[in-house]
Amino acid sequence: MQNITELRASLADNYTKMKANKMGLNVGKELANTAGKIINSLKVELEYNSMMDIKEEIDFLKKSPKV
Repeated sequence: MQNITELRASLADNYTKMKANKMGLNVGKELANTAGKIINSLKVELEYNSMMDIKEEIDFLKKSPKV
């Protein structure tokens, strides 16, 4: 997973797998928890950049190039 677009796709795939009983709920819960921690760390970085008036792009938030 290289960016937020891939994270979102992965979460949607995990949801589909859990709904079809192809992934255990405990595994799905832990993956969602980890994804939440990644997103929260991005929020902290965005807030810090805003407070420090940093205009730097965050690579993880860039979309994947269309192939």
